[in-house]
Amino acid sequence: MNPAPDLRAYLRSLDAETLAELLHAEAERDSRLRQELTRRAAAASKVGPALDMVQRLLDAGTQADLTPLARRMLEGLDGATAAERRRAIALYAQACATHPPAPEPLADWIVGTTFHRPDWPRIDLAAFAGALGQAGLARVKSIVDGVLAGRPGPGRDIARRLAEQLAEVTGDVDRLLEILASKPPTREVDLRIIRALRAAGRHGEAVAHAARTMVHRERPRGGALALRRAEFRRNPCPASYSALREVAAGRWPEERAAALEAVAEGEPAEAIPAYRLYVEELIEHKDPSCYREAARALKDLRGLHRRAETGDEFTHYLADLLETHKRKTRLLIEVRNARIAIPKTRTASMSA
Repeated sequence: MNPAPDLRAYLRSLDAETLAELLHAEAERDSRLRQELTRRAAAASKVGPALDMVQRLLDAGTQADLTPLARRMLEGLDGATAAERRRAIALYAQACATHPPAPEPLADWIVGTTFHRPDWPRIDLAAFAGALGQAGLARVKSIVDGVLAGRPGPGRDIARRLAEQLAEVTGDVDRLLEILASKPPTREVDLRIIRALRAAGRHGEAVAHAARTMVHRERPRGGALALRRAEFRRNPCPASYSALREVAAGRWPEERAAALEAVAEGEPAEAIPAYRLYVEELIEHKDPSCYREAARALKDLRGLHRRAETGDEFTHYLADLLETHKRKTRLLIEVRNARIAIPKTRTASMSA
């Protein structure tokens, strides 16, 4: 008769992801185990590893529905730091995007948390928009409109903030402009109005608003160039990058270097779109020296993705970029010379 296998040794031999999958599946069947895991995940000393576990499972594309677990873990984060709670909310949003719960209860949770838990980080409605769908967003709007129509109170400021997010998520530009126009006039408000008009394709109105407000304020510091520079650094997107390039004219190389350096020193995720535009701008010159500079920029971009913990996204981006420019063999040579790993799918297609 064969001896019983050493179960403990077998479990130790499993990688963390496989073990987590087995444990999660068993917890879904065993309520006592689920409660114990949730309690442990809620302990302050275990918050980081618990969040890491959920992150690994979501990033690995697990088919298991992690939404209930992510929600229970989020609700049980007693003693967690603001950064840990912010990360837990982001993981819950990611889980909801993969396995959306019922939209109206999700809407109630978002609104309830926003109104009644002021110590929590602000919830980004856009992160839950896909899971909410039309029904969930309509539910949020109904509650917010009811608060705004009622008597003045502390909840009205929260309701206005939610109404602003709703307008952005649903693309209700007129409503967003109405909300922004009701705020005290500041440079940030003016920039948001300009960006909203541009995003809606209302470029004439955007220019007119800038002429009435921002350009007049910035004139002592350099006029339109200072405006575009400030707008790009606050929102480093393709539109603000192109606008800065247009007004910089002959000063563009210097302005570009300063602009990219400034955004790279802040949040790496915000700098990524600008660096991608820079890479594409260099490639368009179809010059060996520009290809070499593009490879250097790609190394910087890889570093930004690593800091933002989106390394896989860089791999996909690089594969698409090289496929688009597959006839530019010199570009591929420079990328290899820069010691940037060529994605496997790209390598396979080159050898085919």
